[in-house]
Amino acid sequence: MEYNTTRNTLAIREYGRHVQKMIDHLLSIEDPERRQTNAKAVIELMGFFNPHLKNVEDFRHKLWDHLFLISDFKLDVKSPYPIPTRETLKSKPKVLPYPKRYPKYAHLGKNLETVIKKALDEQDVEKRQGFSNAIAYYMKLTYNNWHKEEVQDDIIQTELSNITNGQLEFTNTPFVKTYRPQQERPGGYGNQRGRFQQRGGGRRNDPRGGGGFKKKRY
Repeated sequence: MEYNTTRNTLAIREYGRHVQKMIDHLLSIEDPERRQTNAKAVIELMGFFNPHLKNVEDFRHKLWDHLFLISDFKLDVKSPYPIPTRETLKSKPKVLPYPKRYPKYAHLGKNLETVIKKALDEQDVEKRQGFSNAIAYYMKLTYNNWHKEEVQDDIIQTELSNITNGQLEFTNTPFVKTYRPQQERPGGYGNQRGRFQQRGGGRRNDPRGGGGFKKKRY
């Protein structure tokens, strides 16, 4: 009886022992054509573990990479994709540089500085004015979101003039809906009826009738 302690370690456990034995058998095949044919058959068998990804191009590329990995990069077959090596497997990906941006006006953000720069470079008068109105609208919007109160247009114009050295002025007054937090109604549940108030209450004394108790006539 063969025990797991005497077997070699599984390179990729998800394919199981039988697939690894098949790949080990490929290493013993001397005929290149027969070895290539059997390698393609093993690839198809490996694809059965994820049938919904069997014909996806990236997934088939991964299967071929796993084939060489399980064989300890000793298998000599032709692959439709670049053949991986032990060095490429151990190589670490390059560090992705994180964009470090330090906006001059942090309360307005970096994107607004980009829009202001584009507005200052614009030569068309109408487009330049459109940029100014859009920038003023955004400035008023951010002010209302942060301070939760209305802001006058002259304050926005003063700050815009300071940022652009007086080169941009908006004409259309930007209308921004002021943020107002929702206030809870008395009682916490909106317009609810009183504790002892019932439907039809008060109609008993209604001179028009239509509610309450009626006296019996004998």
